[in-house]
Amino acid sequence: MKALQFDRFGSPDVIALRDVPAPEPAPGQIRIAVRACGLTPADWHTVDGLLADRLPPLPRGLGFEIAGTVDALGAGVTGVEIGESVFGPAIFDGPTAGAAEYALMAAWARTPEGVTAEQAAALPMAAETAWRALDDLGVQPGELLLVHGAGSTVGEAAVRLALHRGVRVIATAGPTRTAALEAAGARVTGYGEGMAERVIALAAGRVDRALDTAPTGGRVDRADEASPAGGSLPTLIELTGDPDRVLTVSDFAAAAELGARTTRIDMRYERLGEFARLAGEGVLVVSVARTYTLDQIQEAAKLSRSRRPGGKLVLVL
Repeated sequence: MKALQFDRFGSPDVIALRDVPAPEPAPGQIRIAVRACGLTPADWHTVDGLLADRLPPLPRGLGFEIAGTVDALGAGVTGVEIGESVFGPAIFDGPTAGAAEYALMAAWARTPEGVTAEQAAALPMAAETAWRALDDLGVQPGELLLVHGAGSTVGEAAVRLALHRGVRVIATAGPTRTAALEAAGARVTGYGEGMAERVIALAAGRVDRALDTAPTGGRVDRADEASPAGGSLPTLIELTGDPDRVLTVSDFAAAAELGARTTRIDMRYERLGEFARLAGEGVLVVSVARTYTLDQIQEAAKLSRSRRPGGKLVLVL
């Protein structure tokens, strides 16, 4: 099968498209013919060696979230049949992962009717991160939540999930995502100078809580790095009046300095069925900005790492 693989750490230039054996499902696993593979910052962290101590030896694949058609069942698997469309996280403990013609899964949900493979592959990590962040922040129905960086995949998921929970939402986003966020029910303003004043005007009072989902572009496990997210946390704390009412999913250095909350996501994917239901109902949507084939991985990596992808980037097979 064709698969993306790397055998040394470095920039995305080390990733190559290769012919490799298809993986075989172990007990409790399924194999799918991959139709779409979502790209995430975690892919580039893996390639640069960030997770080197947590994963098997090289060579490795990339691609954490996938959608496709069930191709083979491991021993003991029930409740799913060959030919069904599913989505979820790819198993990442072998020489290949999700960015391949065939991939293994240990957790999955059926892809809802009306949701494409590309849309399904965009959901798992963004939805899981957003859901956990809202829970950790303690957002309650009727409160006013500011989602900063709502044009990101996690940000858009957080906006939509918060609105579904009965939370009022103000979102900051660039012009390309404004219309979609407003259509979902959020009040939207842009980034940059005067943002705090615009938020206050929209809120007509104090913001109850704030969630920072703006990407940092830096390593997510390094508390000693300078804050690369534009210094947004002081503004969010000012708007809420309390650092304990602010949570960031990325800017850990500034949060440690300022006393804001953070969330580190342990991706358990226990809510995949719930995410599938919400996606099927049109509640949960992660916008797909562009699709690429496997041999276009360098082009996709360049846009992804620019921190301005404009939505989810997805590899299609």
